[in-house]
Amino acid sequence: MNNLEIEAFLESGFDLKEHLAHYLNLNQQKLEEKLSKGQENMSKLHPGSFKESDITAFYENEISSVHLFDLASWHLGSSQYIADTIRLLKMFANGKVLDFGGGIGTHSLAAAGMNGVEHVYFVDLNPKNREFLIERANKLGVRELISVHRDLASTGNVQFDTLICFDVLEHLPNPAEQLSLFHERLSNNSVALLNWYFFKGNQGEYPFHFDDKVMIENFFMTLQSNFIEIFHPFLITARSYKPQP
Repeated sequence: MNNLEIEAFLESGFDLKEHLAHYLNLNQQKLEEKLSKGQENMSKLHPGSFKESDITAFYENEISSVHLFDLASWHLGSSQYIADTIRLLKMFANGKVLDFGGGIGTHSLAAAGMNGVEHVYFVDLNPKNREFLIERANKLGVRELISVHRDLASTGNVQFDTLICFDVLEHLPNPAEQLSLFHERLSNNSVALLNWYFFKGNQGEYPFHFDDKVMIENFFMTLQSNFIEIFHPFLITARSYKPQP
């Protein structure tokens, strides 16, 4: 078993706590404290309302390392679910892989260790997430297989064979537009792995999610006109698709 197999993720999240503590120079007690308040502290950063023009700047400049704890808490606390998303990735990953909004890098790291994967393109607006992914990739010995990018445009003209976009689309004011951009960058016989959660929560616990009904309808119309779903056996929210010509 290598250090990027599913069993290794279930055991330690690919050494996630160790990596976080080293990257942010935290002792174990402080690390656990910040992890326990990950979602709460992230929610507190919400400004109350968003203008579309402000969203990129917010994710790039405001959330800093708070987002790392929010994501790490989620991945560690829902490890069985995340493990199934890795199993799904293992079913389809090949060639050039785009991990869009890759966060703490779980899926990029997993993909880099999979047979058939040529290169992983990790994309995330948050510079802390990008720095953290680089450190993790170095520690896990897969740095040469992963390149790190601020946005999709900075990946050049690459046509991707596998797309990962988990827990991202609900944070975008126009996810239908993002689907169209993905469609343009996918190769023949590629597979897109997507999920979404257009819901702010019963008590507003997900303030960063968009839930406008017209936006959601436009998203599903765009999805259905550009992608065909591929069945997979895992009982998770993530779905698999092949692009239509």
